[in-house]
Amino acid sequence: MQQESPIRDLKGVGAALELKLQRLGITTIQGLVLHLPIRYQDRTRVRALAEVGPGDECVIQGDIQSTDIVQGRRRALVCRLRDETGGITLRFFHFAAAQIKILSPGKRLRCFGEVRPGPSGLEMIHPEYRLITQDEREVTEDTLTPVYPLTEGLPQGRLRTLIHQALEQLKIRGLNDLLPLEVKQHWRLPDLLEALLYLHQPPPSANLALLETGRHPAQRRLALEELLAHHLSLLKVRQQVQQQRAQPLPSMGELEARFLQNLPFALTSAQTRVSDEVSVDLSRSTPMLRLVQGDVGSGKTMIAALAALKAIGQGYQAAVMAPTEILAEQHFSNFKVWFEPLGITVAWLAGKVKGKQRLEQLQRIASGDAALVVGTHALFQEGVTFANLVLIVIDEQHRFGVHQRLSLREKGRDGRIAPHQLIMTATPIPRTLTMTAYADLDCSIIDELPPGRTPVNTLVISDTRRDEVVERVRAACSQGRQAYWVCTLIEESDVLESQAAEMAAQYLTESLPELRIGLIHGRMKATEKAKIMSAFKAAELDLLVATTVIEVGVDVPNASLMIIENPERLGLAQLHQLRGRVGRGSVESYCVLMYHAPLSQQGRERLRVMKETTDGFKIAEKDLELRGPGEVLGTRQTGLMQLRIADLQRDADLLPDVKQIAQAVLTHEGLSDAIIQRWMGSSEAYAQV
Repeated sequence: MQQESPIRDLKGVGAALELKLQRLGITTIQGLVLHLPIRYQDRTRVRALAEVGPGDECVIQGDIQSTDIVQGRRRALVCRLRDETGGITLRFFHFAAAQIKILSPGKRLRCFGEVRPGPSGLEMIHPEYRLITQDEREVTEDTLTPVYPLTEGLPQGRLRTLIHQALEQLKIRGLNDLLPLEVKQHWRLPDLLEALLYLHQPPPSANLALLETGRHPAQRRLALEELLAHHLSLLKVRQQVQQQRAQPLPSMGELEARFLQNLPFALTSAQTRVSDEVSVDLSRSTPMLRLVQGDVGSGKTMIAALAALKAIGQGYQAAVMAPTEILAEQHFSNFKVWFEPLGITVAWLAGKVKGKQRLEQLQRIASGDAALVVGTHALFQEGVTFANLVLIVIDEQHRFGVHQRLSLREKGRDGRIAPHQLIMTATPIPRTLTMTAYADLDCSIIDELPPGRTPVNTLVISDTRRDEVVERVRAACSQGRQAYWVCTLIEESDVLESQAAEMAAQYLTESLPELRIGLIHGRMKATEKAKIMSAFKAAELDLLVATTVIEVGVDVPNASLMIIENPERLGLAQLHQLRGRVGRGSVESYCVLMYHAPLSQQGRERLRVMKETTDGFKIAEKDLELRGPGEVLGTRQTGLMQLRIADLQRDADLLPDVKQIAQAVLTHEGLSDAIIQRWMGSSEAYAQV
């Protein structure tokens, strides 16, 4: 049997069953055997009734003492079963007349089910059962019984039979073990087939606790190979990019020196270190692929500015792309202030730039007159042509889709030259994700805040104390400070979120008539949003009522208080981003998380973490634990982290081994592609970013 044989090659698999298996992502026989159990049942022995307790899933047998139809809240067929050690009740809410006849007193029954407490002692509800003869030997299962993830119309029994059939064929014909012998020996890894047979058919002596927590050596063997496939696919991307040629940008220093002299502050040592790392990358003739992580307010934009000046100083163009118009416009304002005194023209391109103004900007970009171009996704639309783009800076890149980033990279090519890429994020990425999802990138971390920044004090308050919170806003604004009041998403609806913000603004205007209050939400036109933000930045407004559109990139040092309504609705990363809008000056700042009771366990945990730490990386690790890699990564890569077996939190300790094994695998021609194909199929194409 070929491992890549289609699933229909198995006996009994027709078109209808094939369709159901496809819903589980199973299209081949190899895919079928990689569909692992989520838990196990022990049907290997018959338990005495005196031994069983609530919560046990087990096989029991005994003689039926009585069978009655009981009229309660729900009509039920109730059997009383006894063995030599005790008794138990079997309860059936759905039954036919034939069942009453089968389950008659005096019959011997073997059952499997979950033991629960009932009105008259222990009971099983709708157990699996079969009649046995009085002298029938205790024939039970030889192995633990696997319980698989299912889809509608596919019962456990049918899936077990199919997997058993596939494993029997693999025992005869073998399974290609792709890991090199020296790797398996060095890391003491079991053979792939051996691991699969163990996981589908564990012996009665198997350590259930290890299996159910995913820590068994057989599971770890498969998790390691799956993580290896993801890692190799990203290394493959990196190799493809590095085969392209980029414009080397050796550091000339003149423009950068003038820029730094004009700044009213000195760079932190962390900024200097990261800037040096970027300089080394830019001096090479292979495209830079560097991710710069820095907590909110750590000064990543300075790194982008210095990188852009290296390109501009040698007569080339750089582009800065941001996910929202608010953030893009803020970058544009900053870069104009920094670069125009140096004689550098900065162009601006966003959805709201239309008509004559747009044509003018496009002309300046195409001619090369604009050395730096700042914008949103409008930068990669058709009709935008660059003269000689050699550097792309992408801010908060997880907000962009794969094709959007690809399109911008294409604009940097003249058929020969690929642009350097500098990717920045203020959403700290857990180390486990950096080592897997970002294996194609070199990573730098700005782990130091500029002097003068003060940690934000975080308070957790019930919304029953709303009046106290309003008074806190009044007090802060009366001292010349500014405040944010953030309304979070009620449902996946801009309309409802905007309505909530409008109602909050109306309530606060009535409660605080002496304050100048502004409102900003997602359904407003870009020009309206920009106008309100400018007024807030210019201190023409005391209080800004907003939705989460202000999450990224708003910089108002005079704002020292943030109120977040219903913070339990947001993920930790988003809460951390919002909190980062205050504490940007030297005045003590506060973030009030005003929750609505009752809180879920996860909601309580999120608020606890926010109260206890302002460390973005600790928050990111907890966010990964609570939400999983798919949500934390956002839209970075469509096929990424669709892990079948591995778990990034549980298996994080395997990642250093994965990196080493990848290097060994790369010395075997064609092996890397085979491992990627086994675990990711065609989805590895996602990584072309």
